[in-house]
Amino acid sequence: MAAAGAADGKLKGRLKQSVCRWTLPKQSVAELCQTVKSIGFSAIDLVGPEDWPTLKAHGVFSSMCNGAELGLKNGFAATQFHDQLVERYTRHIDLVADAGYRNLICFSGNRNGMDPREGLANAEAGIKRILGHAEKRGVVLVMELLNSRVDHPDYLCDRSAWGVELCERIGSDHFGLLFDIYHMQIMEGDIIASIRKHHAFFKHYHTAGVPGRNEIGADQELNYPAICRAIRDTGFDGYLAQEFTSKGPDPVASLREAIRLCDV
Repeated sequence: MAAAGAADGKLKGRLKQSVCRWTLPKQSVAELCQTVKSIGFSAIDLVGPEDWPTLKAHGVFSSMCNGAELGLKNGFAATQFHDQLVERYTRHIDLVADAGYRNLICFSGNRNGMDPREGLANAEAGIKRILGHAEKRGVVLVMELLNSRVDHPDYLCDRSAWGVELCERIGSDHFGLLFDIYHMQIMEGDIIASIRKHHAFFKHYHTAGVPGRNEIGADQELNYPAICRAIRDTGFDGYLAQEFTSKGPDPVASLREAIRLCDV
């Protein structure tokens, strides 16, 4: 996006933004493409291969691809899913690369009584089975940090420290974390400090208001303009995707305002 002054109402675009497809379910993918272009950005998160042709037809980018995962509960921390995940991700890495995209989401899955250190070793082993192929094809595997207190009970990758250690063990620019600001505020707080300390491992960001996962304005506890300035100041060149559910009468207006707040 080209930089623009506030006088003409255009986005500055110093921080690339996106919106998660699932948050506007009443719009078709084609309608959502038109919505984001009308607001002034051009990327949608969490879109699978079946919808990529529609995005391409509208000149909209798939900022985070999905479709290889076995849901949120069955992930790389459990060895019984490794063979199936390796098969699915190997195939999906090719789809992502052939489409000209880069980011592919993945998940740790649930603990199910497992010691977190065992889950860490298991996730490292499973991801390394597909890492070489991802590196060869120029695809980045991005594991999402989710809260286990409110939304995703028993999810293993629920704190920055666990995810960062996994990144350090894997040691590749083609694996990193999706730092979900909403989820990590619930689990640990210190959002700006975490961004400044660990930004090298954060390949992607998601937003939402706390509490409630709704709009990101003044009625919730996070200061998104300050957070986005911190992200911008790290030199981040990836995407920040809006992932809140609107409780207002006009979800598109809420999205427009969220984009404006984060356009720092």
